[in-house]
Parts: sequence; structure tokens; C-alpha cells
Amino acid sequence: MSNRERRATISDVAKAAGVSTSTASVVFSGKVNVAEATRERVLAAASELGYTGPDPRAASLRRGRSGIVGVVLAGHLRHAFLDPVTTAMMDGLTDALADVSTGILLLRDDPFGGEAPPIAEAPMDAVVLIGCSDRIREAVEIVRRRGMPAVVIEGDGDDDLTEISLDNREASAMLARHLADLGHTRVASVALPLGPQRLRGLITPDRLDDATVGVTLDRLAGFRDVYPDAPVISTAGSLIDEGLAAGRTLLGDPETRPTAIVAQSDLLAVGVIRAAEEIGLRVPEDLSVVGFDGIAVDGLGSHELTTVVQPALEKGRAAGEQIARMLAGEPGESVHFTVQFRPGETTAPPARPFR
Repeated sequence: MSNRERRATISDVAKAAGVSTSTASVVFSGKVNVAEATRERVLAAASELGYTGPDPRAASLRRGRSGIVGVVLAGHLRHAFLDPVTTAMMDGLTDALADVSTGILLLRDDPFGGEAPPIAEAPMDAVVLIGCSDRIREAVEIVRRRGMPAVVIEGDGDDDLTEISLDNREASAMLARHLADLGHTRVASVALPLGPQRLRGLITPDRLDDATVGVTLDRLAGFRDVYPDAPVISTAGSLIDEGLAAGRTLLGDPETRPTAIVAQSDLLAVGVIRAAEEIGLRVPEDLSVVGFDGIAVDGLGSHELTTVVQPALEKGRAAGEQIARMLAGEPGESVHFTVQFRPGETTAPPARPFR
């Protein structure tokens, strides 16, 4: 290969500029100040040779790392980032990883056709698994086989994995007890997905036995600690349209209509409220609705949603901090967060008793 075809190196630049290789490297790293005249001479030589900076592939080989942290999200990424909780977690994660100079690689949890899931082959040094993924257990097994540092955010991981957890069961029970204290006995719930099929409809014992999403199961368990026999409708995701569809199902028959609904996310709660308004029900006079997350939601009108506030930003930051620790050779430490109840204007005592 001729010199014209060969990629110029930092040594070539140093020789052309009449400086040492270490001095030329410093100009491109920016870590140490050099004389302005020297800097200009090095940059002029680099421009002449077509040198644009160190080869990231060579740097990765020297470090034995890719410089990438993978983040596994459930389903389509466009749907994941419609949820403000995901956005806040990603903000916290990237903030915490800023000092370790890593890039973020977003991965879907589902394979394409018969191919291996992206997490099995993607070049990365560590991975963050978002626990709302319905394939979290499969992902955990892949991470273990690859032997890379991993953090699970609210997932059904093993004891040997670092986990960022939230008191989902206790939080849901808190919301259900709030409704019980108001006098509600006819209550239903709208749940997040149970598994990879993301089936909509009434949750039966058989469907519960096949469920794989730990966040959904924990929130459902908390609800049923207070209302053990109440009906629950599963959805295909934390989306307003999904809450609307589930709300229409639960509220369609006046004879079986609940007086209160517990939604497993604030976005689902907004959809339920829209379904109630479609048929002329007033919230909270005719129907009480509670959510979960504590996010800022458009579409509530004058309502302030009764919900629990989870520290989404702090969860993401904690995950990033633990990844940074493990990349530095230290053991990861699991971190547990709790929610805070936030009373709003969408709950009240039932308007009338059911016969």
C-alpha cells in the first residue's frame, strides 16, 4: 500500500511538524496545554496529511474496551421515548457516565426474525437492562454468558446482579389503600404488559402464570393485597391510547362499572380518564382514578392526578454510577428507592353504593 493510500498516523504528523510524537498526541487529546505556535504547526501538518485524529478502533484495542455502554429497552424505541419516565432515567444515566467518557448504545430487547437478540453480539463494555422489558430473564442469561458488568433497573435479575429497585408492590398497595379509605369496594386496575406478546385483555390465572414482567407483577401484587378479587386489564404498553382502550372495556357496562380504577402508570391513567369523559362520567365525582410515576402529563385538563412519584432521574443516575464503579474494577452495589404519595384531584368517595 502506498503512502497516499495508507491512513496517516500521529507519528507522520509529528515528523512533518518537527515535534515529538508525544507532543503531537497532546495537541489532539487536549489534556495538556502546548504553545500556540506548536499547536498550529501540528494542526497544519495534520491537515496536509489528511489526519483527523486518533483511530478509535486502535484506541479500543489498546484499552481492551469498546467505550460503549449498552442500554436495553423494551420493544420499539419510539414507544419507549414517549414515556417521560424512560427519558428521565436516560438523562440520569448519561449524566452519571459523563466522566468515564463512554458512549450509549440503545438496543431493543427483541430479535429480528430468527436472528440473535442485539444484546448477544453488540460491541459494548457494560449493559443496563431496563426491567420493564418483557425479555429481562433472557437478557440476564446473555449478559452472564458474556461476562460483562451489568445493572438491572427494576428487573427480575439474579442475586448476583446489581439492581436499582423501586418499592413497586408497596407503592401500589398504598394507592389501593387510599381508595379503600375513601370507601371504594368496586375497584379495577389497568396494568402494564405481562410478557413479550403484549396481549390486551382480562388477566386470568393462566395468563398470570406465564407473566414475565416483574414491574407489572409487583404492582399487581400490591393492588391485590388490598383488592384480591378485583378485575385487571392488561395493556400493550404505557401509552395514553392503551389506557383509553382499557378504560372503555372497564366502563362500558353500567351494571358492572367500577367506582375507581388503579392505573399502573400515569399515561394509562390519562387514557382511563378520557374513556370516562367519553361516556359522560365525571372524575372524581363518578369515577376515581389513580396513576403511578408522578410525571408531567398533557391531556389532563384541570385535573391534578392522584399518583405516586418515583425518582426516575435518580434511578438512572444510580445505574450509571454503578456501571462506572464496575468499569473501574470495583464491585457494584444495589440501590433501593421508594416513592412518595401525591394526592391530587382525581379521587373522592364513591358517589353511591353498588347493590
